[in-house]
Amino acid sequence: MDFTKLTQIQLSEDTEIKPFKCAEDDLNGFLFDDAKHFQKELMAVTYLLEDLQKNVTVAYFSLLADKISFNPDEKNVWNKLNRNIPNPKRRRNYPAVKIGRLAVNEKYAGLGVGTFVLDNIKYVFTTVKRLGCRFLTVDALVSATPFYEKNGFRFFTELDKDEETRLMFFDLKNFTD
Repeated sequence: MDFTKLTQIQLSEDTEIKPFKCAEDDLNGFLFDDAKHFQKELMAVTYLLEDLQKNVTVAYFSLLADKISFNPDEKNVWNKLNRNIPNPKRRRNYPAVKIGRLAVNEKYAGLGVGTFVLDNIKYVFTTVKRLGCRFLTVDALVSATPFYEKNGFRFFTELDKDEETRLMFFDLKNFTD
């Protein structure tokens, strides 16, 4: 797929959302029914990846502030995280950005669009550096966990292994090394 033909825009109050449909009804509903409201209430910012020649939304993603906090019940995970952080810089909380939603139009599924989106998010937070952010987090649908694992995300805990979503994280330091 030629990603140079795609345009990324930030959703705004007057954005006309081009046709989009993915396999998850909840993700379709968020884009058309909730994304503008979340943005207006400063809860999440949504970006659209559009193919202007075909007049279609290829993918979208929403970002919001997050943090990873020490959980005494998950000391082994916390120890793994801390190993990559110099001793004097270790904290009980680390800055993160949560990928609240990420969806690819079903017509573009399997073409690498999702990985392209993740790589661009990683690039922005490691290169542009508009704010300090060590981790990306996502509450991934169980069906999406293989995709996130393939893109370097790891499970934060095993306590949610029987839930509909799994908390996963990506250490942005791994993207810059």
